[in-house]
Order: sequence, then C-alpha cells, then structure tokens
Amino acid sequence: MIRIALPVMVALACAACSKPPQPNEPPTPQARVETPWDSMEAQKKKAQDVQKVVDDQAKAQAKAVEAQAQ
Repeated sequence: MIRIALPVMVALACAACSKPPQPNEPPTPQARVETPWDSMEAQKKKAQDVQKVVDDQAKAQAKAVEAQAQ
C-alpha cells in the first residue's frame, strides 16, 4: 500500500504544480468607450482647424495687399 501511495502522491504533486499551456494568440482589443468629454474634444479640434484656415487666409490677404502697395 505504501509502495503505491508514494508514487501516486508524487504524481499528483507534479500535476498540481504544472502550469497550464499559454494561448498562442494575443487577446482581442477592447472596443473604445466614449467618454463625456469626447464631444468637447471634437469641437476643440474643429475650432483649431477653422482658426488655421482663417490664419492662412489672413496671410494670403496680407501678401496681396503688400503686392499691390509696391
């Protein structure tokens, strides 16, 4: 009985200590959750784009005025 119990306990201990196999594929990414300030960020980006257009038009108009003055 003892001759059989010792190898069985060793086998169970080895089986309990072994790590499960790791998956080969990476976990799937989570979907992005919308936050309350996303709409404000979008408005800020739009305002920055509009300001850039206005600045470009002002530079072009200043160049045209300068060209006419010469």
